[in-house]
Amino acid sequence: MATAILRSGLRSTLRGGALAPRASPSPKRSFSSSAHHDEAAEASKWEKITYAGIATCTILSIYNLSKGHHHFDEPPPYPYLHIRNKEFPWGPDGLFEVKEH
Repeated sequence: MATAILRSGLRSTLRGGALAPRASPSPKRSFSSSAHHDEAAEASKWEKITYAGIATCTILSIYNLSKGHHHFDEPPPYPYLHIRNKEFPWGPDGLFEVKEH
């Protein structure tokens, strides 16, 4: 193990040491600001699409709400809808209301 440490130290010394400056593979790095123009155009496009969508939805909702809606007639009083064969256990007045006689 000691010989491996000595070999590693010897190699780093022959290369110039651990503190020697290393050459970077690319001298200039590309940061996100280089694509700023493309992002601004994309943001502008989606801003226009959003405003067009808001205007379209507003116009459609005003149109739909101004049309009104169809009122259905009252259903006929079918006798089978309110069949009472026996009294309720709480009496004929109902559970929470008291009918005046």
